[in-house]
Amino acid sequence: MKKRRIVLASILKPVDDTRMLEKIGGTLSNVNDYEIFVIGYPSNGTPKAHQSITQLPLKSFERISLGRLLAPWLVMKLIYKVKPELLIVNTHELLIVSILNRIFFGTRIIYDIRENYWRNIVHTKAFHAPFRPLLAAWVRLKEKLTAPFFHGFFLAEKAYEKELSFLRNRQVILENKMVVPTGFQRSVSHGKIGLLFSGTLAESTGVFQAIDLAKKLHHVDSKIELKIIGYCALPSTLSEIKKEISGLPFIALVGGDRLVPHPEILEAIASSDFGIICYPPSYHIENRIPTKLYEYLSCRLPIILQKQESWVEICKPYQAALTVDFRNIQPTELLDMMTSTRFYSLDPVNVTWTSEEPRLLKKVGDILA
Repeated sequence: MKKRRIVLASILKPVDDTRMLEKIGGTLSNVNDYEIFVIGYPSNGTPKAHQSITQLPLKSFERISLGRLLAPWLVMKLIYKVKPELLIVNTHELLIVSILNRIFFGTRIIYDIRENYWRNIVHTKAFHAPFRPLLAAWVRLKEKLTAPFFHGFFLAEKAYEKELSFLRNRQVILENKMVVPTGFQRSVSHGKIGLLFSGTLAESTGVFQAIDLAKKLHHVDSKIELKIIGYCALPSTLSEIKKEISGLPFIALVGGDRLVPHPEILEAIASSDFGIICYPPSYHIENRIPTKLYEYLSCRLPIILQKQESWVEICKPYQAALTVDFRNIQPTELLDMMTSTRFYSLDPVNVTWTSEEPRLLKKVGDILA
């Protein structure tokens, strides 16, 4: 029997992006009737092979370039070749492409909403200040105008249900919880205390607070080390990060100007003693749950956590985190707690992707029925 084809497509996310490939794609590929294709930016490492999933990388391009403007139409060509019954896109840049596929080919379409783009554009420094309101308004208008054509929406955050007015009760929440690799184990470090800052490297994600914390802790205890691992989209921010850590051998930067494959991040989690989560207060993150919070909990990595009430409440039942006021760090007191606290008195629950799979399978099954 011919399998039903499903395409997951992105512009900037790599073809081995963990949400597209491992989470949504991996779950759907376990259904015998489905054949899965992933379209995205070229992987920076060796693309991770995955059962029953075909990866179709785009050509490389700069984030601000003609290549990026043309990328949606290259995606359109690949979709036309595959001819899927269902198309799942995760960026506003592919909304029009999705609508065209529905109109001309009858493709069913889902918008996987991973960001509240309006808030992100307005309240971060990814774009020059004078252009932010106009660009944010254009993206939100595009989402509202195209929303009636979509068969459904996946939401990576519960908060989006209240923040987005165009969903019309066609949404399913699929939080960015962790797929823990088989046999994953954290290794205990000897002689050092390894801190980890992982994910997007930006002023808005707290990378400079993490650097400041490491400096203050290292001043008290030379066993402190910090690994910063992730991608930095803004060259000016990357230059500032490098300046901040210049001449500090106890701070290492991995990635920076390149996308970091998720297995590298998992290796960093496995070899670290504490993960740092410290987003500066901002309107665009006030209701969100960082993906790395689920990753650290799933891997039983102790967390140095800012005092964000919803995040603290998630960690509290498992004794998973030490809460810190990053504006008023007390390094000696914090070091004492780091070395004396017994973490993970209980195994965390509902922090892995398995809790999201039933809703994903039902929504896709209903749409394809």
